[in-house]
Amino acid sequence: MNIVEIKDLNVYYGQLQALEKINLIVREKDFLAIMGPNGGGKSTLLKAVLGLVPIESGKISILGGSNKKNRHLIGYVPQFSTVDKNFPITVIEVVLLGALNKGLSFFHKFSEDQRIKAEQLLKKVGLEKLADRNISQLSGGEFQKMLIARALMTEPKLLILDEPTASVDVKSSQDIYNLLGDLNKEITIMMVTHNVVAISSNVKELACLNVRLVYHGDPELSEEVVNSLYGCQVELVAHGVPHRVLKEHQEDNNVS
Repeated sequence: MNIVEIKDLNVYYGQLQALEKINLIVREKDFLAIMGPNGGGKSTLLKAVLGLVPIESGKISILGGSNKKNRHLIGYVPQFSTVDKNFPITVIEVVLLGALNKGLSFFHKFSEDQRIKAEQLLKKVGLEKLADRNISQLSGGEFQKMLIARALMTEPKLLILDEPTASVDVKSSQDIYNLLGDLNKEITIMMVTHNVVAISSNVKELACLNVRLVYHGDPELSEEVVNSLYGCQVELVAHGVPHRVLKEHQEDNNVS
């Protein structure tokens, strides 16, 4: 089953073309990482799938229907930096917000079933002991896991994450990738990353994007594809994160 189908997608910001003729299929239980340089259109592609940016031309479908009609089938984890970490709210309250469909009313009260579900999700992501902690007291990795739990409240068929490890340390990054690998047994995942070396071994497919789709396929990249993506020679240095980036390379390439 195809969870996402994108055909001949073009997106503009004013006169600037952000995405050009994108064709992409994400199948059920795929784990797709979308990689590319800053300004290459990665986040724009996610927003287009979510129906958050206008499309100049082309088509996006989610489980056979329009992305706007089936938006409720998508769980979204935004970039860490876009969330106010000083807002006076507890971890479980943030997760419960994921159950809201039309915004929070002043007198809204969550059901007991919703609270039980939120507690179960916090246990799933390893934060059950932090349920009543204020979000300002969380580490970067804990904060990201909380956002993932919130996105899972509606039991989505597709989980979309925008730079899920951009603001966390190496150990927390690997914890998050392990969590996503477990979730991928039940749910399809699309993830944006700007970090070439952060392609987890859990990732099943890779899409390289720089306005156009440069590459889509196996997560082990050739040097030629990486250089084409960034428009120059790229030196890769890994720092202890299990990953799959380049296929076999020449001895004179400075890659570790």
